[in-house]
Amino acid sequence: MCHPLGAEEAVLTPSPDVRNITSSIGEKDQILPNGTPVETSSPSSSSSLLNRLQLDDDLDGETRDLFVTVDDPKKHVSTMETYITYRVVTKTTRVEFDLPEYTVRRRYQDFDWLRTKLEDSQPTHLIPPLPEKFVMKGVVDRFSEEFVETRRKALDKFLKRVADHPVLSFNEHLNSFLSAKDLNKRQGLALLSKMGESVKYVTGGYKLRGRPVEFSAMGDYLDMFTQKLGTIDRIAQRIIKEQSEYLAELKEYGPVYTTWAAAEAELQGPLEGVASCMANCSSALDELTQDMSGDFLPVLREYVLYIESMKAVLKKRDNVQAEYEAKLEAAALRKEERPTAKVPTDVEKCQDRVECFNADLKSDWDQWQNNKTQDFRQLLTGMADHNIQYYEKCLAAWESVIPVLQDKQPQETETEED
Repeated sequence: MCHPLGAEEAVLTPSPDVRNITSSIGEKDQILPNGTPVETSSPSSSSSLLNRLQLDDDLDGETRDLFVTVDDPKKHVSTMETYITYRVVTKTTRVEFDLPEYTVRRRYQDFDWLRTKLEDSQPTHLIPPLPEKFVMKGVVDRFSEEFVETRRKALDKFLKRVADHPVLSFNEHLNSFLSAKDLNKRQGLALLSKMGESVKYVTGGYKLRGRPVEFSAMGDYLDMFTQKLGTIDRIAQRIIKEQSEYLAELKEYGPVYTTWAAAEAELQGPLEGVASCMANCSSALDELTQDMSGDFLPVLREYVLYIESMKAVLKKRDNVQAEYEAKLEAAALRKEERPTAKVPTDVEKCQDRVECFNADLKSDWDQWQNNKTQDFRQLLTGMADHNIQYYEKCLAAWESVIPVLQDKQPQETETEED
């Protein structure tokens, strides 16, 4: 019996829907999601960098039929607990929904429930990560405006990724999450899909022969990507720390010139000008630091969690392959004893599950790579834009001091001639 996984690259025969999804994603490697070719020309101004990317995202929305938004966080205080809820707004033209628009309120644990249900019912797919639930008490105030807004952005991105997925967006649990006023979280707790049960199958110590080359390459890439993100995150953390320390020094530095100006009538104008310049530079640096903390670091952390999710799906795929190989070898032994015996049905079904897992994983991998390219392109463009604005503000602040300093020179020259 020929082993379908023995070749270096297994030949898959996914369903037409999966094939169409895979091909459509592959065609986007060199173009934006809306079909616009990637331009390499420099923008006319720094402020147009992000505007161009936002326009691309808006155009992409023309092909969607499900739009979700997470906004309006509210704090709830009761005798038992204090928590934050978020408004979830859904607009859709899909027939699976009874109404074209829904507005519900959800808290973090509701998002966690949704993700768990998606993992159980769609084990062959990559489920986008949620922001980390637990924070260190005394280090981060989970009810602070900054923390709540950062979490809101992450929850919004999670839900948008699920809503944009060609399979997950049709999941019944997502429908309930978006439309039901009150979630019945007990519903379906005892029910797992047959695929989910297969993924949890214990192979009795059977050792996997080896991943196909393409999936081994995925694992190697994830290891490399993890290392790169870790290095960037550590350096970014140090930069933010140094910027914060420099910002504290600037805030002390400017007032010194203000105090000095009060005691020096002849130098009052220039000294006050320098003090004002320091204040402007301090404000610009504060904005830059906040942008890096609020925009740059969260994306790095999201992709660290994404890598963990992808590794978990790869491990599930390996378990399904190990189950199939174990059953295939057992069937081969039985065939040696009884040459006329047919291949058991459960072996064929297991082979179908392997092929389904492979096709779904490759499709999600292509989509993940496409999203990653767009996310980091936008992230780095935003970082460039913020730095340009920072240096432009500092340059303008120092240039504004020059005329004040030069105004003193003619007076000093006249005094010397007298």
